Amino acid sequence: QVQLVESGGGLVQAGGSLRLSCAASGRTFGSYAMGWFRQAPGREREFVSTISTYAGTTYYADSVKGRFTISRDNAKNTVYLQMNSLKPEDTAVYYCAAKAGVTSRRDDNYDYWGQGAQVTVSS
Repeated sequence: QVQLVESGGGLVQAGGSLRLSCAASGRTFGSYAMGWFRQAPGREREFVSTISTYAGTTYYADSVKGRFTISRDNAKNTVYLQMNSLKPEDTAVYYCAAKAGVTSRRDDNYDYWGQGAQVTVSS
């Protein structure tokens, strides 16, 4: 069982930056691939980024590539999402998720989810 708690959301102007953190409980954090997803009002949840167990592999949605960076610190049981050059269309609730095994862009492959963190980007 893994419990995930996101933090770091907030309100920022377009062009600004935020860093989301996701703290995980349990002693097996290093065995989970981690992902970030987001859901805007009236839209389906969408993939943002994922990172493999020992950070050797990362993937990004085209919409955030070059602006967002995913990273993890297994010693701290934490995964991060650094978001730069934010745009109003990045406004959403951001969720971190964990799955055993390899990375995935599909949200239905993830076993554990955080409660979400609101990110609002004003124009």
